[in-house]
Amino acid sequence: MLVVKKALNNNVLIAEHPSYDEVVLIGKGLGFGKRPGDEVAGESAEKFFVLKDAKEQEQYKQLLDYVDESFIGFMNDAIERIEERFQVRLHEHIHVALTDHLFYAIKRINQGFDIKNPFLTETELAYPKEFDVATEIIQSLEAAFHISIPPGEIGFVALHIHSALTRRSLEEVNQHTRLISELVYVIETSLELTIDRQHVDYLRLVRHLHHAIERIQKGEYNDNQERLKKILKEEYPVCYNLSYKLIKIMQQSLKKAIPDAEAVYLTLHLQRLAKE
Repeated sequence: MLVVKKALNNNVLIAEHPSYDEVVLIGKGLGFGKRPGDEVAGESAEKFFVLKDAKEQEQYKQLLDYVDESFIGFMNDAIERIEERFQVRLHEHIHVALTDHLFYAIKRINQGFDIKNPFLTETELAYPKEFDVATEIIQSLEAAFHISIPPGEIGFVALHIHSALTRRSLEEVNQHTRLISELVYVIETSLELTIDRQHVDYLRLVRHLHHAIERIQKGEYNDNQERLKKILKEEYPVCYNLSYKLIKIMQQSLKKAIPDAEAVYLTLHLQRLAKE
């Protein structure tokens, strides 16, 4: 059972929690009519978002000093939609990070600033499910607040969602997106070709590089590839050498050792690109 200590507004209140001492509860209409000492339970309990971490609590309270209450209510619904879609409880930091990000994005748009996202296509290809939900949220935001939001903002929201789902920092998620863009540039330059960003080849390439990064991070390899490695090295020397160049870039960026098996996967993919 939670007991109200203070209602900060109609959507946010501070309560006493038996395990976490003081918590911030966020939910549509949650604070309406609530007074200190009231109990918070019953059917509304499932619609709570609980901020347990003291640092997250303080950051969220600071948000309330400048973010409109109507916007807080909108973000509650948006985050609930994400959790329902993925059937998971998101890391609580998304309440601070995504609310702050979108509030300032709208502010910049209203001030006439343009929002550019050079990694929009890479983000959509790498995280299609997150991108779909982000599109819905941006469309709802446009309708609710009568504003036109540039498409690039969808990519930023998708990265926030992926960060919360994977419990990886936004900085790390952004690093991977930039790394993929850098690898594509090196491939195009080395093979002297330009890949159409709307073509299926680009889809395959970005997905492959994304999965390569995931394999490297998790260490998921079957490294018994010596026979195939020898054949590829002899048959496709240009693509094989390029694959090692890409591996060096990934090693430097990810600060992880990468087994030779990745050179085999990359060489096969690069050879298909070079032939087309």
